[in-house]
This record gives sequence, C-alpha cells and structure tokens, in this order.
Amino acid sequence: MLKRTLLAAVVGTLLAVPAPANGQDATWQVVRQTIRDNYEYIRDNLTADPNAYSNEGAIEFWSSGGLVQWVPGDAPVAQYDAYDVFPKHIWVTMLADDQVAVANFYAEGAFQPKDGSPVADYLTRVTQVFVMEEGRWKVRSSHFSPLMGGSGTYQRTLD
Repeated sequence: MLKRTLLAAVVGTLLAVPAPANGQDATWQVVRQTIRDNYEYIRDNLTADPNAYSNEGAIEFWSSGGLVQWVPGDAPVAQYDAYDVFPKHIWVTMLADDQVAVANFYAEGAFQPKDGSPVADYLTRVTQVFVMEEGRWKVRSSHFSPLMGGSGTYQRTLD
C-alpha cells in the first residue's frame, strides 16, 4: 500500500504543471501564443517571420549538433519548400519583471529547407529565451536538441 501511495505521489508530481506565480498568467500565455504564432507563420508562408528575432541578434545551438551560432538581427530569414512543424507542451518561465521569458517545449513534424534535404521525422526539445522588444516578444537565444528516435536538422552554419 505504501509503495502504491508513493508511486501515485511521484507520478502526480511529475504530471502536475504548476500555474505561473505572481499574476504572470496573462504574460505567460502571450509568450506561449507567440511561439505558436511563429510556427504557424512559417507553415503559412514557408518563410520565418522577419520580426520573430531580436534586432540585437540571437545565440543558437542547432539540432544538427554543430557549434554555437551567432544569428545577426539582420540575417536573412529561413526559407522552406515544405514546413509542417508544431510546438507542443510549451512551458514558460517569466523573468526580469516580465521583460524576459524562457520557454521550454517540443517541436515535431517534417520540413524541407529551400534547396535543402528534407527532414521527415523532426522531433526536438527547444529552449528559447524571449525579450520584450518593440512591444512584442522576440527570440534572443535558442537551443534545439533532437529527441532519441527523432531527427534534428542538417544545417551547420548560416552560410
């Protein structure tokens, strides 16, 4: 009986998603929606939203396993021949008086970069840092790491 109670408590703790603290619920939801909107924009336009990233640029670790990349604020946006990727299980932690947010989520689906190799089973963990800039949440840093059984990207540099 004790084992069963302990197991239920552990599973319940792992499955529980605490609500944001300090009245941050509205901002937390806006960041979550920003993530969904960023992915939807790519699906609808086959190009990344040119306003999704900070004007200051972003530091990124890509799921290709390459080294850290610096993406300038004025870098050309990614283009795709096909894109069907969705963010899932988005969790946001608000920092610095609602001016900085850290988001953790999964991204899964399939895509093909313009003039690139298709990625049929994209399944990755994502951590992104967002900053409030020009009245909207923008990406300042990203880390993508493939899940076991899923694919990352093949891209290693901006070139």
